[in-house]
Amino acid sequence: MTHTFVETNGRSSRLEGAAPVSLHVVQAGPTDGPLVILLHGFPEFWYGWKHQIDALAEAGFWVWAPDQRGYNLSDKPAGIGAYSIDSLVADVVGLIDASGREKALVVGHDWGAAVAWWTAVSFPDRVERLVTINVPHPIVMKQFVSRDVGQMVRSWYIGFFQFPRLPEILTRLNNWSMLVGTLLNSSRSGTFRRADLQQYKAAWSQPGAVTSMINWYRASLRHPPARRSSIRVSVPTMLIWGVRDKFLKREMAQRSIDLCDDGRVVFVEEATHWVQHEEPKRVNELLIGFLS
Repeated sequence: MTHTFVETNGRSSRLEGAAPVSLHVVQAGPTDGPLVILLHGFPEFWYGWKHQIDALAEAGFWVWAPDQRGYNLSDKPAGIGAYSIDSLVADVVGLIDASGREKALVVGHDWGAAVAWWTAVSFPDRVERLVTINVPHPIVMKQFVSRDVGQMVRSWYIGFFQFPRLPEILTRLNNWSMLVGTLLNSSRSGTFRRADLQQYKAAWSQPGAVTSMINWYRASLRHPPARRSSIRVSVPTMLIWGVRDKFLKREMAQRSIDLCDDGRVVFVEEATHWVQHEEPKRVNELLIGFLS
């Protein structure tokens, strides 16, 4: 793996007033291989793909795993509006531009999956294939959060994160016990080890990181995406879903694939929301097979 910083901005997506941001990117694999961009979720960073990076590189892919804006070593622009999903999508397109490629294979988990979905909706000409892990299409998510009582209960934290300052104070208490507890209590035993948690705590402790991370949730309600002519996904898509997810209902998976012209869902029965950590061999086989 090599660590570098890549400047990306909103020029490719024609976002007015978009300011450049510098993203920390871990790269691996042959530079002439197919470009794969791995987008992490909350509360992770590039390290969330530690089981996938080498496997994809060894399979011949050129892997880029960024810290998305606001996370770990990447820039943390001020203001909630800087974390709108349109800005996050612009970062992905900017990374593709910086690679010198026209298209990329885009893979996302959790919040990274939401960004990946919306990148494919907004810029299908820049996405070769799409893989999303344990997050539904954003439109399906919006429908369930607003209408399904069970999903409303599971998504309580979205409302909690809307408060000013309080979430930042509580997440820092007792050596990050809230975030650590979230990881440990929602995953299979032994998934996140002490050494892993030290890596996460170091990333969360970067100046401005915790507010920027939470601002993703604030922006999701206060700065919705620009209207698209179609919400359908036209690129080949695979959705991997750990069935024992404590945050998101299984029913949203097939509803998401129904919005794809060429899509399929793979359920991993024994896995939770953190399927790429718990079942790395299975996930890697699925990724390599589909992306190839």
